[in-house]
Amino acid sequence: MSRGRVIVCKVGLDGHTTGAAVVASGLRDAGFTVINLGTRVTPQQVATAAVQEDADVVGLSILSGAHLNLTRRVLQCGQAQGMTSEVVVGGTIPDEDAAALQAMGAAAVFGAGSAMENIVAAIDTCVARRREKLAASEA
Repeated sequence: MSRGRVIVCKVGLDGHTTGAAVVASGLRDAGFTVINLGTRVTPQQVATAAVQEDADVVGLSILSGAHLNLTRRVLQCGQAQGMTSEVVVGGTIPDEDAAALQAMGAAAVFGAGSAMENIVAAIDTCVARRREKLAASEA
C-alpha cells in the first residue's frame, strides 16, 4: 500500500529537472505513489491533475526565481477547482521567501540540498493532515 499520492512537477518555464527527478525517485523508494507531470506545466494544469489524481501532496520544483508568483497561482487555481492537496515547494528559495511561501499556504518549503529523509517526513505529515481534513469533512 502506498504511503500517499504525490504529484511532482516543474511549473512555468523552468526546465532544470534533476532535482525534481531525484525527489520523485526518493519518494517512490520511500513507498509513495508519484505522478510526475514533467516540465513547463501551468498552474491550471497542476490544479487539474491534483483533483483528477486525488493527490495528497503537490510538489512544485522551482529554480527560476518565480517561486512566489507560481506558487500563488497554483494555490489560487487549486482553490478555484476545489483542490484538497497540500502544496510543498522546493528549489532555490531564499530564506525570506520560504516564510512568505508558507504564509500564502505552502505546507513546507525545501531549499536546494534538503535531505531526503526530511522531505519524506514532511510529506508524511502533509498526507496525514490532508487525510484527517477529508475524514473530518465526511463526518
